[in-house]
Amino acid sequence: MFELALQQMVNGLLVGAIYAVMALGLMVILGILNVINMAQGELYMLGGYFSYFAIALLGVDYFTSIVLAMVFAAVTGVAVERLAVRPLLGRSVFTVFLSTFAVSMMLQDLAQILWGPDPREIPTPFASKPIVLGPIFLTTQRIFIFLLAVTTVTGFWAFLRWSRSGMAIRALAKDRDAALLMGINADRMHAATFALGAALAAAAGALLGAMFNVYPTMGELPLLKGFAVVIMGGMGSTGGVFVAGLILGIAEGLTAGFLSTGYVDMVAFGTLIVVLLINPRGISHWGRSGA
Repeated sequence: MFELALQQMVNGLLVGAIYAVMALGLMVILGILNVINMAQGELYMLGGYFSYFAIALLGVDYFTSIVLAMVFAAVTGVAVERLAVRPLLGRSVFTVFLSTFAVSMMLQDLAQILWGPDPREIPTPFASKPIVLGPIFLTTQRIFIFLLAVTTVTGFWAFLRWSRSGMAIRALAKDRDAALLMGINADRMHAATFALGAALAAAAGALLGAMFNVYPTMGELPLLKGFAVVIMGGMGSTGGVFVAGLILGIAEGLTAGFLSTGYVDMVAFGTLIVVLLINPRGISHWGRSGA
């Protein structure tokens, strides 16, 4: 019983770290532009496909394919911002929401037409033989994916904290009018924000796609869980979002191990409700007074 719980918690940590990467992309777009980007799931899906085709057609290795997937997705993200978001800024949040939802459906249908519904497996160089650490079984692929997810989250935090573009993004999120008076180019930062969010989604798609295959509808549930992680973690908190992702992943892992995979999504969103009941502002505000 204990060994199973430990194994499932480790499995959950892996998936949860990738959820956190996905959620950070959603958080930065929502925080800067006040846009609920429903196309984020399809950018996640494209990240998986970009990784697959970079290996299959260009002959690059898996590691390079992740970088290329992030670059291609960033360019796609800028196109989405320019064509479907920027012309609607200043209108209601729901109007922009519908626009990104339309983009989501278009990208999903385009993937179905171009690549068909059948799953594709991203080839990786990792050995299939597991590494045994006491009662825990791990593979080099899972260890790599977890470490890369943690590195991505850390890099995102460092970018926002110390880079000039990151500080400009934070300034826009904190006080847009003051940031504009300081000479920050809002249009450029909006494009950069979408590029960053899309790159993070693509990284998550390339990482998780290597574990569970790539297919046109693969971004639907990760999108919803990404939003759940943002809400659980607390808007604007990289650390809170990372912890929330791990909590969600562990909850899913334990549910799959002790109940059934059929209950995983129910427990995941039930966890969101519990967190909000403790503090509606999320994990980053636990222990602080006020709701």
